Amino acid sequence: QVQLVESGGGLVQAGGSLRLSCAASGRTFSSYPMGWFRQAPGKEREFVAAISRGGGTTNYTDFVQGRFTISRDNAKSAVYLQLNNLHPDPTAAYYCAASPLLSLTPNLVRYDIWGQGTQVTVAS
Repeated sequence: QVQLVESGGGLVQAGGSLRLSCAASGRTFSSYPMGWFRQAPGKEREFVAAISRGGGTTNYTDFVQGRFTISRDNAKSAVYLQLNNLHPDPTAAYYCAASPLLSLTPNLVRYDIWGQGTQVTVAS
């Protein structure tokens, strides 16, 4: 079983950048497609990006296309989310998650291992 711990969140000015990290424990990390989701207070958790087991295929939601980049390093058992040109969106917690499925699904119910989240606040 993989356990996930996110880090890298914080306060950033609009237009700025952050790099979120998700460290995984367990020897089976490379067998999981990974996803990033975010959730603002009072709102549903929403899909941000996903990456295949080997890192060669990615999927993004439309609102982050060209601004966010998901990547992974299986040797380090880590997945990353580079956030560039951040918009002054409401504060949100970003979560990484592992899926037992091969497809890079945006459906959060298809992910069965979750981290505790890291908060991102963008100041206007």
